[in-house]
Amino acid sequence: MNITEVRIRRFSGDSKIRAFASVTIDDALVVHDIKVIEGRNGLFVAMPNKKVGEKYIDISHPITGQSRSLLFDAVLNEYSQLAIG
Repeated sequence: MNITEVRIRRFSGDSKIRAFASVTIDDALVVHDIKVIEGRNGLFVAMPNKKVGEKYIDISHPITGQSRSLLFDAVLNEYSQLAIG
């Protein structure tokens, strides 16, 4: 899996969401509405989800730990560059 682009949109509101990301994979697929969230232990990434009954389920998500790390690291790195600049 090759992440070819990460776009970050800052979010300012009364929630713990800090930004939304769109990630392009292999110049072939875009995943929108990935969230950067401020948690108790720092920032984390949450995949797009929908509410089904009382639960939220991911609409899309990485299958392997390696692809999850690659995706989440790319989003957090791009967010940190935006926060610095």
